Amino acid sequence: MDPLILTTLGFWNDPTSFTPGGFSGDIPRYSELQGHVLFQTSGSSGNPKWIALSKQALLTSAAAVNRHLDVRPSSHWGLALPSHHVGGFGVAARAFDAGCPLHVFGLRWDPLAFAGWLVNCGITHTSLVPTQVHDLVAAGLRAPATLSAIVVGGGHLDMETGQAARSLGWPVLASYGMTEAASQIATQGLDSLEIPYRPSPIPLLPIWQAETSAEQLLRITGPALFSGVVVGSSNSWVFHPREQEWYQTQDRVLLAGQILTPIGRADTLIKVLGELVDPEKIERELLYLSDGMLIPGTYAVIAIPDARAEHALVPVFEKGADPDVIMATLVAHADQSPGFCRLRAPVILEKLPRSPLGKLRRAEIQARLLGNSPCE
Repeated sequence: MDPLILTTLGFWNDPTSFTPGGFSGDIPRYSELQGHVLFQTSGSSGNPKWIALSKQALLTSAAAVNRHLDVRPSSHWGLALPSHHVGGFGVAARAFDAGCPLHVFGLRWDPLAFAGWLVNCGITHTSLVPTQVHDLVAAGLRAPATLSAIVVGGGHLDMETGQAARSLGWPVLASYGMTEAASQIATQGLDSLEIPYRPSPIPLLPIWQAETSAEQLLRITGPALFSGVVVGSSNSWVFHPREQEWYQTQDRVLLAGQILTPIGRADTLIKVLGELVDPEKIERELLYLSDGMLIPGTYAVIAIPDARAEHALVPVFEKGADPDVIMATLVAHADQSPGFCRLRAPVILEKLPRSPLGKLRRAEIQARLLGNSPCE
């Protein structure tokens, strides 16, 4: 799909159901799906499904982001994410809403080429995932003066990498979102660029109302919420409309008024020796203990079944990580951690499986550890 199609009035006025790619068979002909776009997602866990978002919801989200980031007709949105994901699709929608140019980075990801493209096209606004930000920092590239904002989504950009990016002039802004919300729910403002980078807190966009359950699970409602879910396979698809005004997520957050702080997924918590443990929190601790020497996305803490403890925690690293850094970090973690958070001996894999947006495919890593999938 040519993303520039998404900047035309004809696309947004077309009532035909649309998917940016990957749908097996014909889109089911439900009247409720007219004027909708379907995005495939597995979220952070679970089986793939297709989220149905109305074109109006997508444009409502785009307008909210544009207002938040002071996007004008003279601005230039740059697309460097896959347009079949809602994050990339949303960039094109924002260009259409603002009536400003959309430029597409059509090359295989390369930080040096990307930096040159930003200059050549005069990009003012773009969206990246944490892996891309890390690559820009690792290459020591400085941001062009024309760049006003980088919305970082699709994962957690740690404080060390974010601040290193800011020091090089990259105006990174942490965001929190999901496909079900047509992209962003909360995004740091331009005023946050005047202070040191922090991954949270993140202010909600004005189109969203939010609350939390007793378990700190986030619930949201707003005009950009999805219409329903399409599930099935091949030509046997079924549409399940969203029946409630409020959508219950599986994300645990702290909420203070309109300010949100993500604290993890409820469905990533596991029991070790009777205690609830968040493996992703341990990953962030390892990054801190390594003094930034570990590279986010090149390692993971994976829970595997254990007869005595219910689960055991295995640190898995991608080949190429410095063995001395790994061992020093794991020793430091063992010295400060309670017994139920202790890690087993590290496992090295040739390459960790990732999604097109750079998210680790944790279920696949676990399958390799359990011998259900061949290690590379």
